Amino acid sequence: MHYLTSFITLIALAASSQFSVANERDFWLVDEFLEQHPEQQNISLTFAELVRLPATPLNTPPLKPVKIAVVYPANQISDYWRRSISSFESRLKELDIPYEIHPFLTQTPKNDSLREQAKEILTAVNSGADYLILTLYKKQHQSIIERLISNQKTKVILQNITSPIKAWDNQQPFMYVGFDHVKGSQLLADWYMDQDLENKDFGLMHYPKGYISKVRGDSFAQYTKSNSNYNLVSSYYTDSTRQNASDNANNMLIDNSNLGFIYASSTDIALGVSDAISEHKLQNKVLVNGWGGGSAELEALSQGKLDVTVMRMNDDNGVAMAEAIKLDLSGQTTQVPVIYSGDFVVVTKDSSPEKVLSLKKQAFRYSGINRQ
Repeated sequence: MHYLTSFITLIALAASSQFSVANERDFWLVDEFLEQHPEQQNISLTFAELVRLPATPLNTPPLKPVKIAVVYPANQISDYWRRSISSFESRLKELDIPYEIHPFLTQTPKNDSLREQAKEILTAVNSGADYLILTLYKKQHQSIIERLISNQKTKVILQNITSPIKAWDNQQPFMYVGFDHVKGSQLLADWYMDQDLENKDFGLMHYPKGYISKVRGDSFAQYTKSNSNYNLVSSYYTDSTRQNASDNANNMLIDNSNLGFIYASSTDIALGVSDAISEHKLQNKVLVNGWGGGSAELEALSQGKLDVTVMRMNDDNGVAMAEAIKLDLSGQTTQVPVIYSGDFVVVTKDSSPEKVLSLKKQAFRYSGINRQ
């Protein structure tokens, strides 16, 4: 009861806080972390190869099902989260791991829904889960997750974040898993720079203020400034919905007549920007990217509504979580890397249907290439 009361108090404090995720000094990027912890390099490489290989069933399955709670912001156009659950469960079955999974699906985090999200986390904890999978968008979530890690009753997997929090030092969660946001953003920046556009001005559509806006938006702006003659002339923080992105992009296009491209930080934002570009009849004049390469983006690319995306080998992150649990159940927890970061491929509207199909088969090997 004491733990429950203190956790509710923590939720109230987190929900009332106005802090956003602090600057990049508060967390390590993947390469920085591996430099600080060289013993992790071989562990990470070996584990990455395990993810790519076919499943090898667990020798001695547990007598009781493993209890897993998942708190996902799944109500988005992007199919990343839904595919993650699908690939995760499929791999668990192949590994012969009995399990019970309890999903708690929420809207994309906003300040006004933070208390609700925190209560979802509390509900997941109280479900008696052996493993809790969730993500980190806001600074306020950090305090909640830190409490869970220190309690050690439930092993925490942080998904869609590959940047270990420095303040947690040697008491990190069981695993960070996802795709390196900074690397993906740099791949998109490199593609834009290779186009050598005549119009050097560009706009940037951020995710809501927080971790993702830092590692996808700010990192893109910084990298582009350091490595090109492109100029960031306008930026907006969105609420991550298609309509809001479209409204902001419409204002951006009215105020800036010579944009070469608009960088979008997520699928929903990209499609909203595309809507605005189409409304202004600026297709092929103002470029726009996707981020993630899910089904909606690949369809938009095939229709010429997007120009490029960085495509995650999506299902690998679900496979990685299942393989980490297998190692843990096998008494090989030390072989679970602190970070698993999956592979990216750049795909454009000019990529051949054959190439895209091949990438779909690889990226969606468990969740299905035709799933929406």
